Amino acid sequence: MIKRLLPLASVLIIFGCAQPTERAQQYKDGELTALLNQTTQIESNQPRNFTTFARQAEQVTNNSPSMAETYTPLYEQLKVWAEQSGDPKQLAQYGVQSAQMGGGDNKGNVLFTGYFSPVMELRHQPDATFKYPVYGLPECDEECPTRAEIYAGALNGQGLELGYAENLIDPFIMEIQGSGFVHFEDDDTLEYFAYAGKNNKAYVSIGRVLIEQGQIPKEKMSLKAIKDWVETQDDATVQALLEENTSFVFFQPRSAAPVTGTAGIPLLPMASVAGDRTAFPMGTPILAEVPLLNADGSWSGAHELRLLIVLDTGGAVKGNHFDLYHGMGDYAGTQAGHYRHFGRVWKLGLENSPTQTPWAMPPEETEDAPTETPEAPTETPTQTE
Repeated sequence: MIKRLLPLASVLIIFGCAQPTERAQQYKDGELTALLNQTTQIESNQPRNFTTFARQAEQVTNNSPSMAETYTPLYEQLKVWAEQSGDPKQLAQYGVQSAQMGGGDNKGNVLFTGYFSPVMELRHQPDATFKYPVYGLPECDEECPTRAEIYAGALNGQGLELGYAENLIDPFIMEIQGSGFVHFEDDDTLEYFAYAGKNNKAYVSIGRVLIEQGQIPKEKMSLKAIKDWVETQDDATVQALLEENTSFVFFQPRSAAPVTGTAGIPLLPMASVAGDRTAFPMGTPILAEVPLLNADGSWSGAHELRLLIVLDTGGAVKGNHFDLYHGMGDYAGTQAGHYRHFGRVWKLGLENSPTQTPWAMPPEETEDAPTETPEAPTETPTQTE
């Protein structure tokens, strides 16, 4: 995912054993045995928030002629529906068809995780504090060095250093996100570091490693918990942990620009998601009951009905799993790091248009779109544990 940016989708947390509803699961719809199940009428009385959909749809139509040709009629009908009604039971009156996702448990519970765009402090030249290099893509294929070898200096002398960070965990988090923004305080410039490639080594979740080592309880695991743990450790201990993940991501500097996902479309917070493009081609709108969380990351007990657009992908975002883009910076990172909760989701289409019959699996995409994905955070859970 940025992808991603950063995209995917993201997340270092490991899904813990939970009570049947403490992560916002709902059991309203009986058995839903397929990934996409034709729905004649959507019943949802959750609070509605469609305020950002029109702006995100505009980004699609302004930046991608091919997606605009496919989706603009559907977007326009959804905007009219949102303005005139907003009642999901009335979607069919606007020619909008729907297919409910079965969820990992075949009860309609679809997993939502979160990702964001970090802003990392760098320096152009190393000093006593900012001494950890961030690298551009080396000329290597299957013989690329591992993370441990890179930390030991395997890329030294190749002129690949893009800047220097004050610790190892900030660049690592940007690797997980896939890309991000960097601020060079020495000349007060802001740049966007796009995903350039990786070393083709196996990805290992450091969250899982910390759980297995007994450092963080499974039920407490989150991005914030990892960062809090790192702050209590010395550099050697942190490096040893990160080296458990042999995979390494490289970046390509670009001038500061809007955050974009796999589809190449600027992303708006809480308006776009990363999804499985085998079922959700880039540009697909979904209606989702998104779980609302408390400040500590627990479920508030409520969902919010939103119109979202699938504009990104991620290595771990498969099937009944979406990664919700939260925006840029530390606050967005905290919010995204808490997300590991469930909501109901409907894929939308417009009758007598290329998007009709959304319950049918679409043909493979053929447009020329970026296909790189960031690090996969962990395997996608397919059952409510």
